[in-house]
Amino acid sequence: MSIIDDRRIAERHVDLTALRAIEHKVRWIAASMIDAANSPARRDPAGLKVGGHQASSASIATIMTTLWFAELTRLDRVSVKPHASPVLHAINFLLGELEPEDMATLRQFGGLQSYPSRSKDRDTVDYSTGSVGIGATAPIWGAIAHRYAADASGQRRPPGRQFSLVGDAELDEGAVWEALLDPMVADLGEVVWIVDFNRQSLDRVVPNISGTRLQSMFHAAGWQVIEAKYGVALTEAFKRAGGEALKRRIEQMTNGEYQRMLRCDAQELRRRLPGDGEGAATIRRLLDGYDDDRVCELVGGLAGHDVEALIGAFAQIDESRPTVIFAYTIKGHGLANAGHPQNHSNLLTPADMRELAARSGESIEDPWRRFDEGSDAGALVRDVADRLRRDETAPAPRAVVPAEFARLIRGTSSTQQALGRLLMDLARTSPDTARRVVTVAPDVASSTNLGGWVNKVGVWSSTNKTDWFADDAETILHWKEQPGGQHIELGIAEGNLVGLLGELGATWSRWGEPLLPIGTLYDPFVTRALEPWSFGVYSGGQSILVGTPSGITLAAEGGAHQSIITPSIGIEQPGVVSLEPAFAQDFEWLMLEALSRLGHSGGSGSYFRLSSRPIDQARAEVPEDPDARERRRRHVLAGAYVLRGDATARLALVGMGAVMPEVLDAAERLDREGIPNRVVCVTSADRLYRAVRARRGLPADDADGSIIDAVFRGTDALVAVLDGHPHTLDFLGGAVGAASVVLGTTEFGQSGHLDDVYAAAGIGSRHIRDAAKDLLARP
Repeated sequence: MSIIDDRRIAERHVDLTALRAIEHKVRWIAASMIDAANSPARRDPAGLKVGGHQASSASIATIMTTLWFAELTRLDRVSVKPHASPVLHAINFLLGELEPEDMATLRQFGGLQSYPSRSKDRDTVDYSTGSVGIGATAPIWGAIAHRYAADASGQRRPPGRQFSLVGDAELDEGAVWEALLDPMVADLGEVVWIVDFNRQSLDRVVPNISGTRLQSMFHAAGWQVIEAKYGVALTEAFKRAGGEALKRRIEQMTNGEYQRMLRCDAQELRRRLPGDGEGAATIRRLLDGYDDDRVCELVGGLAGHDVEALIGAFAQIDESRPTVIFAYTIKGHGLANAGHPQNHSNLLTPADMRELAARSGESIEDPWRRFDEGSDAGALVRDVADRLRRDETAPAPRAVVPAEFARLIRGTSSTQQALGRLLMDLARTSPDTARRVVTVAPDVASSTNLGGWVNKVGVWSSTNKTDWFADDAETILHWKEQPGGQHIELGIAEGNLVGLLGELGATWSRWGEPLLPIGTLYDPFVTRALEPWSFGVYSGGQSILVGTPSGITLAAEGGAHQSIITPSIGIEQPGVVSLEPAFAQDFEWLMLEALSRLGHSGGSGSYFRLSSRPIDQARAEVPEDPDARERRRRHVLAGAYVLRGDATARLALVGMGAVMPEVLDAAERLDREGIPNRVVCVTSADRLYRAVRARRGLPADDADGSIIDAVFRGTDALVAVLDGHPHTLDFLGGAVGAASVVLGTTEFGQSGHLDDVYAAAGIGSRHIRDAAKDLLARP
């Protein structure tokens, strides 16, 4: 089928004249928003550039206008390329979501954001973007989350498509190809990507970009590939005498040469375009049949700026598999800087803006003028506003999560083992809440102790699949894939894990279906997933990330698998509480509280750093008295508690996570030497740091500032230790007003027995004792 199909256009009842009028107004408003942001009245007193991306916005204005006003339904969701934020706001303004006074607030504090933001913009933004490649892939994870939420609530497969508007330079990002290659993606027929293929990047015209090569990569991943290359004018020209030669000439010239043609006037085009090869004479004769204005329009007549060609491309979408449309465009289309290699952040001059206003029939003095109500364009805008208007997502009831399971934890176990046990206990004691839990792993479910949970709840798949090992007596992990499963297994790509985790954590606000998502990965690979994880949190995703196992406590695994900086990362990540329990009981209290913070307005995510080190749980000395036990639980949640020792001792030995046995051993040895001490178990350096800020009257997310005095009152010497960078706990000494030493890991580790690697890092029991004695010996 031809991309330009009059029958399809007629079927969709599209008023092409009105659509083109809207396209011109959208381009004008987007350019005016950026112009206003950089006006003298908005000049930053510090001299910083405000900026904006007029050329990038103009590049995609036709695509977005056609998509919104001729294709979308209220059930569809769209991720908009970061630099097209003004186009999105211009469209939302025409649809009545913004007022004229909003339009001059782009990049202003409290105004419209530089890049589309679900959490900070006041108009409809389906997906936050701005981190290149990550916003592009978000609709893939949104589609999976949408399907999962429907299955979890017993609904039929949800309607609605997931569009992603991608700048072609974003295809350089590895995150894009990691996402495309996950086995689940090939089944997502609701996913549609539209590539704004302008063949320019931030600094230059991309010299060797190949649409054919990129398209073949999508095709190999199982996607439908649609090429929207030439608009109506060029398509018709190709049918004339000399047209085949013209087409061959355009397709054989380099990207750089073609982009240079866009900067030529008509006379120079007539000289350059025919070239000097075979067919040049016929091309000259063909061009002689066009006036100067038409010659210039002809060369830039790409499908990405032709509403008819785009409607035809949209009509070809096959919803049985994901689709990508390569829409050829010109960066800066319709602006004075169209096609210029340095137009990415270039701003139009006042003269350029006046010329654009005159050509668009707009007013410099009244840039936010809407269409007259009686006009055809105004009628189309009203119809589309009604068609796209969504009902507000009704807040769903919060999950009722128990505060604890009220049992004694005995024996020897690790916090990693406690994770699997807690999920099984939750399913047994609170089945309604457990049904909201969804676990996700990048091919590490069994090695992060989710095996029992997976056996119980099954693996989620959009269709029932055969488990060919179900009758194998030696198979311990049963991989039953079905729509009702509660575990999602991804390939080995941590970026995909946290991308999906963020979208699963947003279903409460996006679809009204709150989930309790938990993702597990090896802790050293948190840094690999850091940017998309952080961006998911910024976008409103609420989930729990479990890094396990962690630290040099992995011992025999060696430096490649031993994390060092992750405790500090956890403290510094907004929207997330970082937690590192030492004992299974502490983990239970913390995890249940973390689950209760998910899936509702005002909620937040959590990051757990767990260990595979078995620890005697009797050493936790959990009080049996109900009141004392509850006090312990409150302190655990607040960030720290006194585990044992003399509560009035001036020396505090402070441990966090897997090193607590060494801290306790050091404390007992010091007791025998007549050196009184108290042992403090830190469960969250993050919450302690927030408590310090709260005591100082600084923003601290409702932290309990009293925990510092409750645990550290009277301390004037403090030795802290953790299996991670000592920077994590370095604030404690100053907060408590005590002389302090913090022991931790600052170098890459190596393989060995636990005692050996702890000794090499200086975090063994002897090192703790020596540090305490040196501290007490100071004058």
